[in-house]
Amino acid sequence: MVARNVRRFRTERGLTLGALARQSGLSKQTVSKIEQGTGNPTVETLMLIGTALDVPARRLLTEWGTPVFVQRAADATWSADHDRSERVLDEVYGTGYVRTLVVHFARGSSEPTVIAAHSPGTLHHVFVIDGRLELGPVGDAVAVSAGDFVRYPADVPHQYVCVSDRATAHIVTTQPQLRQFDAARPS
Repeated sequence: MVARNVRRFRTERGLTLGALARQSGLSKQTVSKIEQGTGNPTVETLMLIGTALDVPARRLLTEWGTPVFVQRAADATWSADHDRSERVLDEVYGTGYVRTLVVHFARGSSEPTVIAAHSPGTLHHVFVIDGRLELGPVGDAVAVSAGDFVRYPADVPHQYVCVSDRATAHIVTTQPQLRQFDAARPS
């Protein structure tokens, strides 16, 4: 994170490594190692770089923006269950939780698989890539096929069943941030 931030602020200001080194009073090699993520800067070093970049040192220690993330198909890992396999594409934490995955379904039992309710406010956003599925809250499942999109609450028991031989879906699960502890209530 420090490496990304130093490089980002340096390039935004149009500074070369050498110019940042001179302005901070550090060696070019030290600045280069920090930007490569191989240096181990002290607080004093970060303060010198922050001053040279005209940003508080704490900004070098905070995630700014979203870095590009690529997951190559060759590096993908799939986990299998009895009638489906899934590939997690991404997980993001912050003001909530977002999990993105691709799921391959296979026709199994004609009975739906029921999944227990997730935490309050959880939603599933499903885009069917191919095949046909029936999914949604228990008692309110809908039939969807290739090209269809459905969003449904996952904070209630929900279900899925593959009604074609195979199906593939892109699923995004969102959970809002929840308080970990309740405030003490006066007696």
